[in-house]
Amino acid sequence: MRLAQRMTAGAVLMVAAMAANAIAREEPESLKKAEGYRGIWYFNQPSNDEYRYKYSGGFATYPQQHLPIALYAEEVDTTFFVFGGRPAEENRLLIMVGAYDHASGTVPKPTILLDKKTTDAHDNPVLSLDDEGHLWVFSNAHGTGRPAFVHRSVRPFDIDAFELVSETNFSYGQPWFLGKDKGFLFLHTRYQGGRRILHWMTSPDGREWSEPQRLAAMAKGHYQVSWKHGKTVGTAFNYHPEPVGLNARTNLYYVQTDDAGTTWTTVDGSPVELPLIDRDHPALVHDYEAEGLLVYLKDLQFDADGHPILLYLTTLGYESGPDNGPRTWQTARWTGSDWEIRPVTTSDHNYDFGSLYVEADGTWRLIAPTDPGPQPFGTGGEIVMWTSHDQGANWNRAKTLTSESAYNHTYVRRPLNAHADFYGLWADGSAWEPSPSSLYFTDRDGSHVWRLPEVIEGDRARPEVVR
Repeated sequence: MRLAQRMTAGAVLMVAAMAANAIAREEPESLKKAEGYRGIWYFNQPSNDEYRYKYSGGFATYPQQHLPIALYAEEVDTTFFVFGGRPAEENRLLIMVGAYDHASGTVPKPTILLDKKTTDAHDNPVLSLDDEGHLWVFSNAHGTGRPAFVHRSVRPFDIDAFELVSETNFSYGQPWFLGKDKGFLFLHTRYQGGRRILHWMTSPDGREWSEPQRLAAMAKGHYQVSWKHGKTVGTAFNYHPEPVGLNARTNLYYVQTDDAGTTWTTVDGSPVELPLIDRDHPALVHDYEAEGLLVYLKDLQFDADGHPILLYLTTLGYESGPDNGPRTWQTARWTGSDWEIRPVTTSDHNYDFGSLYVEADGTWRLIAPTDPGPQPFGTGGEIVMWTSHDQGANWNRAKTLTSESAYNHTYVRRPLNAHADFYGLWADGSAWEPSPSSLYFTDRDGSHVWRLPEVIEGDRARPEVVR
């Protein structure tokens, strides 16, 4: 297979040693199917107290820096999605690809694209779709300890066979296909000298790539979330100050590009020089460091005017438990002249994650685990749907989507071009100890919650209604 990436030696190494030690994978003609939809369980940083971990749980759709992980293709009336799966007998990360056929209301057995031979959900994949209907799966690495991979579906709108395009290295990938004329803009992170540095690169076809360029490199680095509106791609990011780093993440920044990275600007159109290295850069939306608050990014959306809306959570500290409350969900909306910051609600863990939807009639909708779950003060909880009809000034609790659950629900993800019948995808799992993990989805109105089948007897099955 052709590995046609043009990278610097320090950026992406495709050497014989890496190839010799590469993760075992099947050829396109013989990709195996899982018997059903099971999610990976993962933990990070034991806390040696009653809350067990900094974060943990069913992390098939983790983390928020991986996006999109699902997309709706109108041409075939199907929502495609990728997730961190596992075999039935072992908690081991398998990169899986699934699809929901809206006409029949069924799913096939998911395709096993890669065995990552780790339990680390940071290696979970992201998904893109080109103008010819080919699915592109970018399987991440957590730092430089394992390779990352790029695969392309052999046939349009098909999950049965994929070709390996490249074996490389990137973390927290965010691929945006901007049309045949612009190709791909790939936002991602590179671990360099213990720092998490934001980068971007472009490709006309997913095979030949530009050199990776630094986007932001303040202090010990950043996390980011991005989204696109037409040809505009916006990214919101925090920063990790010296000397603590990621557990002191704070501040809120925003930049955007409308020409696939040729130029970058602040929200008001002022050009920026890359990389951003000044903590007090004009891209700063709000100085939360001065207020002693940490910032956990959640989502980014655009309104009908193309103005960005940032969703994030602020908290007093990184540790789990009640001492660092309140953990406040907030939105920052660009009005055209300034940033309007408003609270939404609160929840009990920094890594509670949900998605923001901005709909054609002006409704803002949040689907997130904002209620405490069966493992209180653990990652996730019970899923609630919130709505606002006045651009976030007031929020209404529209529906409770899960209750009396066995495990906390985590990481509700919004598909690109989300169809009303498959509006949010997430997983569950115990926040306190290893557990099974199922995957769920809901519709736009929250009228139903479905669980994807863990075992499919034939070729296809209908998801189970659990609410």
